[in-house]
Amino acid sequence: MTFKITFGSSLPAQSFDTVMIPVTEGNKTGTFARQYDKDHGGAVSAFLAQSRNFKGGKGQIRLLGATSKKGGYDTVILAGTGKVAALTADDCETLGGKIFQALKNAGAVQAVIALDDIKGLKKIKAHEAAAHIAAGIKLASYRFLKYRTKKADKDEPDILLKKILILCAGATDARAYHNDLDATVQGVFLARDLVNEPPNALYPDSFAALIKKELAPLGVAVDVMDRAKMEKIGFHAHIAVGKGSERQPCVVVMRWNGTPDGKAAKGKDKGKRADKSGNAPVALVGKGITFDTGGINIKPSAGMEEMKMDMGGAAAVVGAMKAIALRKAKANVTGIVGLAENMPSHVAYRPSDIIDSLSGQTIEVLNTDAEGRLVLADCLTYIQQTEKPCAIVDLATLTGAMLVALGHEYCGTFVNNDALWKKIEKAGADGLEKIWRMPLDEAYKKEMVSQIADVRSLGNGRFAGACTAAGFLAHFVDDKTPWAHMDIAGTAWIKSDRPTCPKYATGFGVRTLDRLIAQYES
Repeated sequence: MTFKITFGSSLPAQSFDTVMIPVTEGNKTGTFARQYDKDHGGAVSAFLAQSRNFKGGKGQIRLLGATSKKGGYDTVILAGTGKVAALTADDCETLGGKIFQALKNAGAVQAVIALDDIKGLKKIKAHEAAAHIAAGIKLASYRFLKYRTKKADKDEPDILLKKILILCAGATDARAYHNDLDATVQGVFLARDLVNEPPNALYPDSFAALIKKELAPLGVAVDVMDRAKMEKIGFHAHIAVGKGSERQPCVVVMRWNGTPDGKAAKGKDKGKRADKSGNAPVALVGKGITFDTGGINIKPSAGMEEMKMDMGGAAAVVGAMKAIALRKAKANVTGIVGLAENMPSHVAYRPSDIIDSLSGQTIEVLNTDAEGRLVLADCLTYIQQTEKPCAIVDLATLTGAMLVALGHEYCGTFVNNDALWKKIEKAGADGLEKIWRMPLDEAYKKEMVSQIADVRSLGNGRFAGACTAAGFLAHFVDDKTPWAHMDIAGTAWIKSDRPTCPKYATGFGVRTLDRLIAQYES
């Protein structure tokens, strides 16, 4: 979607075809609306006086249609804000999404959004509200149309938007605040694009090439390890997952050096990259199964088409790296994604196999559809050995059990460090993504001990599957390293439209990771 959003404190002389006027609870309007009403024969006040069901409630939208041409507007849109004092950043983005849909339906080309009328904000500043409404508009505009050769739905209106001017108090501050938000939106869009790609186009090698194309020009150092290099290093668990496919696995490491004049790392991290405080990098780890058939333990055919999204964790890490680079974050960050295609074949790994891992631990394979944890195990080991990070966060569409527990609303997160949890909790709130802490109990870790190998890939039964999966990963993380595991199985993919996200890929995790890194910036 290519339209421009600008911020201003006054209306320029140029012509606009559409104006959006905010209406607060109880049908109260501000200065702009009253002046507009005066200039256009009382159209707004007449509608508000006669309307039975539009009362300025949160998210209510009404198109008044054409009014007099004085002032250059063809269409007036009224947008309900509800109680202004209760408005949050999330409310503003949801409102922005609804405004976008209204502008689209109205056939708007150049629109004015008169936010200077909003008074009495308590939970958010005026310039932040304006910026989040703009972000909501952009997020709602996302479409994945790369493979469409003709318009599928004749009833779907064309998007004609070229320019949106947001009138608001503190326009300069709104512009600066929005710049950082927009960097994150671009990261979200990249993550959505990656997840929406079909698996015949996005597989380990093509995914790696796309990462390099997207991130290298932004200053991110990208290192791709093919299977030969993986074997030399010892990514045995990862290779086992991907060897059933003729499209061989690979690993991509991305490094953002946001403090080039930083100090040498301290203590045990001496000689490693560090920020200005001497802290080692933050590590982001993503599961990247570009298509998951389940392997020998093949999945049911119904719904298998959705398994192209099993690389949602890797997509979130790549999107976050883009956002971090675009806003030139003053922190050192290393991202690593383990890419593989899980296919059944005569060379595929089997249930009951015992395989090696980079950590040196052996793994008893109990189900080849529990593959993501094997890829993550080697990536977690590698990043600890090479980077000695100050914190690790991994993201994975790991378990159906997480969907059972939290549905599509919350991301279950397992954390071994309370201080890191507080950072992630804040990052989720700041990034407007719902995070819920799950128990990382020693009992789940013990349950993953095998009788014939070091660890087993599944727990004892079907209960607490998300918890035992986290318990498995805990075997591959040093207890002294702050680590979080985010199971995004329910949040990476949705089946119905939301105000700021059309159905399917959401890009979940990009915003939380970006806001987490912001807390490490010097």
